[in-house]
Amino acid sequence: MSCMVEKRNNNPQFAEVLENGAEAEENPNSISNFRISDPLREALKAKGIESLFPIQATTFDTILDGCDLVGRARTGQGKTLAFILPILESLTNGPATATRKTGYGRAPSVLVLLPTRELALQVFADFEFYGGALGLSSCCLYGSSPYAPQQSKLKRGVDIIVGAPGRIKDLIQKGNIDLASLQFRVLDEVDEMLRIGFVEDVEFILGKVEDQRQVQTLLFSATLPDWVKHIAAKFLKPDKRTIDIVGNERMKASTSVRHLIIPCSTSARSHLIPDIIRCYNSGGRTIVFTETKDYASELAALLPGARPLHGDIQQAQREVTLSGFRLGQFLTLVATNVAARGLDIDVALVIQCEPPRDVEDYIHRSGRTGRAGNSGVAVMFYDPKKSNISKIEKESGVKFEHVAAPQPADVAKIVGIEAAEEIAAISNSVIPAFIAAAENLMNTADLSAVELLAKALAKASGYTEMKRRSLLTSMENYVTLHLVSGGPVYSPSFVYSSLKRFLPEVIVESIKGLTLTAEGGAVFDVCAEDVETFLAGVKNEYDIRLEIVEALPRLQERDKSRGGRYGTNGSGRSSGFSDRRGGGVRFSGGRGIFSDRQSEYKFGRGNVRKW
Repeated sequence: MSCMVEKRNNNPQFAEVLENGAEAEENPNSISNFRISDPLREALKAKGIESLFPIQATTFDTILDGCDLVGRARTGQGKTLAFILPILESLTNGPATATRKTGYGRAPSVLVLLPTRELALQVFADFEFYGGALGLSSCCLYGSSPYAPQQSKLKRGVDIIVGAPGRIKDLIQKGNIDLASLQFRVLDEVDEMLRIGFVEDVEFILGKVEDQRQVQTLLFSATLPDWVKHIAAKFLKPDKRTIDIVGNERMKASTSVRHLIIPCSTSARSHLIPDIIRCYNSGGRTIVFTETKDYASELAALLPGARPLHGDIQQAQREVTLSGFRLGQFLTLVATNVAARGLDIDVALVIQCEPPRDVEDYIHRSGRTGRAGNSGVAVMFYDPKKSNISKIEKESGVKFEHVAAPQPADVAKIVGIEAAEEIAAISNSVIPAFIAAAENLMNTADLSAVELLAKALAKASGYTEMKRRSLLTSMENYVTLHLVSGGPVYSPSFVYSSLKRFLPEVIVESIKGLTLTAEGGAVFDVCAEDVETFLAGVKNEYDIRLEIVEALPRLQERDKSRGGRYGTNGSGRSSGFSDRRGGGVRFSGGRGIFSDRQSEYKFGRGNVRKW
């Protein structure tokens, strides 16, 4: 195939698409500006697509005119249609039309390799929809499913094969797939194939094409590690094109996503996640990512209406789960990395239960939201004593917003508004049945009508008491204290020994989440009922001061490069939270804006009690 790139729309067969010249001038990426035939244009419009994304527009002519391609784009920017559209046009109206096999038992013209079954099914669905509009047939091949139906479909003949490397390799070895007539091969999410361990399978499959010159190869990847470059050099033609719309930009994660981090202990996650969803998601879908399959199942069981998705779940059930999530039958999916790549489902909020081991995983997880030009929110929980947040910021280009967990009182305000709307919508026909009880309550309670109604709204919303939430670990009924000494605090042991001077050892040992601050102090959580004991005990200490935290100070991060517990960043300054003293931490999203001042532990008139 030649790699000479023609000008757009110079083929008379596509001349009619230029009739709408005004639209073409207004939007250079309008589908009317590209050599897209009527059936395919109608299929795009049926999906609400009037113009191409940058990666699609940039690569369309290159692919349609026969060039091998290495394409790089941020996640969520439309890489799938970037190869589907020109391949389909080439097979039906372009250079590949003359050599495409037809009839019963035909060998495939297109082979698409993807790292996971879920991603393969999604790309297959797109090929089936758009290819079906042009009379082309597709099949999807992946493991954990019976061989017989797949082998039967291959025997009848297909135009396009989409699948995961493991099953495709097996079927090649069994003699069910003949690549002699292959015209296109596509490798999507190649860096993820490397990470999962498909190196040998991919190279085996690519090596089954004897004459590399007869096939056009397209390689798409969010990142370009050495193995990806090796594959491109070995299996793509020397005159291949490279199109990179990421370039050397520092920001690799999605630019349309707010990236928030919240300190949170493991035990507090299941209580905090529903509140995060209420505050940062206005009724859309949420994906919660965990590091292990067991924890995904455990957490899904604790979250209202959630479903788990991971590799230990039977394939048929995984497909049912994804279908239900896509259709909005439930709105919270708890998943491992099996769902982190390429799933084209509109998600408003991503929650990561802890920082991932690999920075690329953070990029792809957070990339499940803010897709296709939409905005989104990505929230990550972390433990300041164990996490190196500055490393993720440096390598992903993300600048995290450090926020504290929304307080139960703040969440209750949102819930109260919803409950009030629901009560107002109740039929007036219920009033006679309850009016006597209401009048009796009004006459016997020592509260105003508004106060009684507020309690009724609280009960309707599931609140019978108002708890506090720690700013350090997000644990309920805990309060964060800040210890300041006459000199810098260099180690946690100093804090413990200082507290034991005026408190019983059993109380000191009960503190949670002890973390050093960047300015030489320390913060830790105590049970709400023990706060007075701590504050009273420190009264007579001349060189130690305790205060209830209104907003977290900057915290020291773990310095993994030095092997120490805490350290500084490369500039010599301590890493961690920005200094918010003197101002409340604000929460925006959902239906309200919150300040952690509203839920502080107050004594008398002061916002913070110091001793």
